[in-house]
Amino acid sequence: MGEERHLPLFETTRAKGIVLYRLFAVSIFVGICLIWVYRAIHIPNAGEDGRFGWMSLFAAELWFGFYWFVTQASRWSRVYRHTFKDRLSERYENVLPGVDIFVCTADPIIEPPMMVMNTVLSVMAYDYPPEKLSVYLSDDCGSQLTYYALLEAAEFAKSWIPYCKKYSVEPRSPAAYFVSTASDAVVDQSQNRNHQFGDLALIKKLYDDMESKIENAVKLGRVSEEVRSKHKGFSQWDSYSSKHDHDTILQIVIDGKDPNARDVEGCVLPTLVYLSREKRPQYHHNFKAGAMNALIRVSSRISNGKLLLNVDCDMYSNNSMAIRDALCFLLDEEQGHEIAFVQFPQNFHNLTKNELYASLLVISEVEAHGLDNYWGTLYIGTGCFHRRETLCGKKFSKGYKIEMKWEDKSGENIGIHELEESLKSLASCTFEENTQWGKEMGLKYGCAVEDVITGLAIQYRGWKSVNCNPTRKAFLGLNATTLLQILVQHKRWAEGNLQILLSKYSVLWYGHGKISLGHQLGYLRFNLWAVNCWPTLIYSILPSLYLLRGTSLFPQVSSAWIIPFAYVMTAKQIGSLVEYMWCGGTILGWWNDQRIWLYQRTTSYLFAFIDTIVHYLGYTDSAFVITAKVADEDVSERYEKEIMEFGGSSPMFTLLATLALLNLYCFAGFVKTAITGTKGIAEVYDTMCLQILLCVVLIFINLPLYEALYLRKDKGKLPSSVAFKSMAFAGFACICSKFMY
Repeated sequence: MGEERHLPLFETTRAKGIVLYRLFAVSIFVGICLIWVYRAIHIPNAGEDGRFGWMSLFAAELWFGFYWFVTQASRWSRVYRHTFKDRLSERYENVLPGVDIFVCTADPIIEPPMMVMNTVLSVMAYDYPPEKLSVYLSDDCGSQLTYYALLEAAEFAKSWIPYCKKYSVEPRSPAAYFVSTASDAVVDQSQNRNHQFGDLALIKKLYDDMESKIENAVKLGRVSEEVRSKHKGFSQWDSYSSKHDHDTILQIVIDGKDPNARDVEGCVLPTLVYLSREKRPQYHHNFKAGAMNALIRVSSRISNGKLLLNVDCDMYSNNSMAIRDALCFLLDEEQGHEIAFVQFPQNFHNLTKNELYASLLVISEVEAHGLDNYWGTLYIGTGCFHRRETLCGKKFSKGYKIEMKWEDKSGENIGIHELEESLKSLASCTFEENTQWGKEMGLKYGCAVEDVITGLAIQYRGWKSVNCNPTRKAFLGLNATTLLQILVQHKRWAEGNLQILLSKYSVLWYGHGKISLGHQLGYLRFNLWAVNCWPTLIYSILPSLYLLRGTSLFPQVSSAWIIPFAYVMTAKQIGSLVEYMWCGGTILGWWNDQRIWLYQRTTSYLFAFIDTIVHYLGYTDSAFVITAKVADEDVSERYEKEIMEFGGSSPMFTLLATLALLNLYCFAGFVKTAITGTKGIAEVYDTMCLQILLCVVLIFINLPLYEALYLRKDKGKLPSSVAFKSMAFAGFACICSKFMY
């Protein structure tokens, strides 16, 4: 037993094939250097045709090479962590710490209450002592509909939690579970599990009843007077003016310390709390970061769990053992005291087979493991377990160990109503004035990615973080179902990361000496997202325009200098494909990933870069855009068929269509000239091979855009206004190309 107590609660293993990958990466770097050498020694003379394009491509290639080097920090030495939950149970089962779970929602229209309740129910049903579990729902809209849905969910939880534990249900989101049982019903029936089917039918009926009540209220847009009269909590909306102007609304829906708070089998229920912090038009509410900080303060007086988990309202728990996985890191006797937070990857349950709008697959399965090598994975704002003290500003010191044992508060006697009233001030608009909240305490304000900069600041204070990626994914959320949603989301991420680079917390200067070089480069890979727009635009525009002019910007096929260009371009794409397939993707999924990569760089990153610069010049304020979690029926149908959704007018769509048509026009013009010109086909191919290839690839990758512009008749096509504008812009660019030098 004594020897067992010294065994670690987790182990770390190195990725296989690292030596082979490093040789591959070095060969790519040699090719990049040769490309730089070629550009440097073959610069056209001043006034010579193509000099501007040549120099522009040289600048873009210098950047691509530098950025490629930066990305290697996340691939050079990947690690994988494996936990031993049986050892955790043997040593700490009786003293496991309290866990406070924060679920954040902000709009009942684009974040439907039923979806939010499925997330709440999934985390209430964790495989964890319920008396040590507290769930807090932050409703930044202050919606009566969301509060009513929580009351109904609390009632359903009395039956749902015992059912989950009795049959070891996975996942513990009711909606997701019922979908999975539909396909397993025949198999289970053949195994004679009639008793479970009886319980399943009963729990499904209870869920349908709850869903019907909530959906009816949502359709009406209000809660009936009959329901309001039954629950005193609705009186807190008597002074409610709007979602931007209301008092703090705090309601302890289930008090875990109350002897009467029991499920249908007489067992303790987790504490459940509803919070809508005070909002006033004259006070900046600091978006999700402000909501999280209010939750931290309020929870410290109700349950004060040593461990905090925050999840987005659409990110339901898919693994009931996730808390125990996190605790294997935090309670490890040798290394646990150095770890501030444990981050689980962001995965999605609504992805199409070929991931039409891409996902975070490679980031989650490759790059996060590379960054974890430096004990410095990013905090991404959902699916993350924090030590309360470190999130509140505690600095790391070698001799200090945070006590994570359970504190029983059942002996404290204070009425719920009195407690609720006394805590409302903690979520008021004025509480944070002249305090360190949003600066050195809690989540940081003033950045579009408040989660990333908060995690970085924690690491600057000496703490480590861990990436935990179990075989059964811990959380599953909703990926975007339209192109515009994914572009807007990445614009916010790119803008926030660039803000970090330009802030006082920049890894370039503030991070020096506080985190390792590899760790700095790992963050820099994301901080420089927005800057990538410029070299990508150069490579998407200039080679095609000079192809139309008949001016070569690359070495001839007959020249030996074609080899490094061909090798880097080919090897990079083959390596990317192999990596994507290794992560579990498909070939078509990889092609879609390349398309979204291009679209993000030429629109999301460009707008993010411009907005960031304008913001720093003092003309605009950062805004937090909530991504819609629901889609119209016809939009969903097209998404399931993997038909790209445009369906609206946006400057991003105009830019994408212009670039797509520009390449199409240039290639068509080149073909016409090649056929009717004096040069032979062989000579043209020899001098313009790479430009032809690049233009053709861009045309193929933009096929969905051409269809949306001219062929499709459904509502998801591009509107005619976008088509006319993009045609005019692309035509104008082609005409102007003859004046290029």
